[in-house]
Amino acid sequence: MKKEVKPYQQEGSKKEQVSQMFDNIAPKYDALNRTLSLGIDKLWRKRAIKILKTYNPSKILDVATGTADVALAISSNIENSHITGVDISKEMLEYGKVKVKNQDKSERIELQQGDSENLQFEKETFDAVTVAFGVRNFENLEKGLAEMLRVTKSGGCVLILEFSRPHTFPFKQLFQFYFKNILPLIGKMGSKDPKAYKYLFESVQAFPEGKQFLEILRNLGYKNVRQEELSFGICSIYVGEK
Repeated sequence: MKKEVKPYQQEGSKKEQVSQMFDNIAPKYDALNRTLSLGIDKLWRKRAIKILKTYNPSKILDVATGTADVALAISSNIENSHITGVDISKEMLEYGKVKVKNQDKSERIELQQGDSENLQFEKETFDAVTVAFGVRNFENLEKGLAEMLRVTKSGGCVLILEFSRPHTFPFKQLFQFYFKNILPLIGKMGSKDPKAYKYLFESVQAFPEGKQFLEILRNLGYKNVRQEELSFGICSIYVGEK
């Protein structure tokens, strides 16, 4: 069992620290994301939504919605969809609400503060559940994944977009160098909380990716689980059904 990774070397649960971290970096989050990922994250989300669209969902929950990037992308690409976005960080949601209002999507996207490990919805409420770059921030990974499955309707899907680690030369070495050295440096210059980008590297290293993550999904009752690697394994899409 890998040691739990937290953003800060201080007392407090991982959940509390993650909430504090995202509140701290919220003002610069979108701009830094575009810079740090070189814009590739948009392509990753586009591919994820293309897969989601095959399930023809209308009622969708976006967990760890942050500033609502995924929720907005879903609403633009899946007609007649209604998205509920949940996040633990109040500040991230405030920025998300502004984006939703500016894009005139308030009737189709609802954002609310909430705990991904204790979702305040009845079982089988949503046609699909999505989460982008959020599951490795869960304090209890299995509990959060179980909650996502609980609120999904029978026949629906859970789609997870998350960083993974390339395993082939030279992408493995380039990935390690960029995430460990360059990314924290850029984050330090652009954010008032440089520890957040050190945590990003450490949390990716600790995350049970690939076959190990698929096995966790199976053990929780997910069906037809599969993984699609993107950008030479830097990112992965995981899909499971109920």
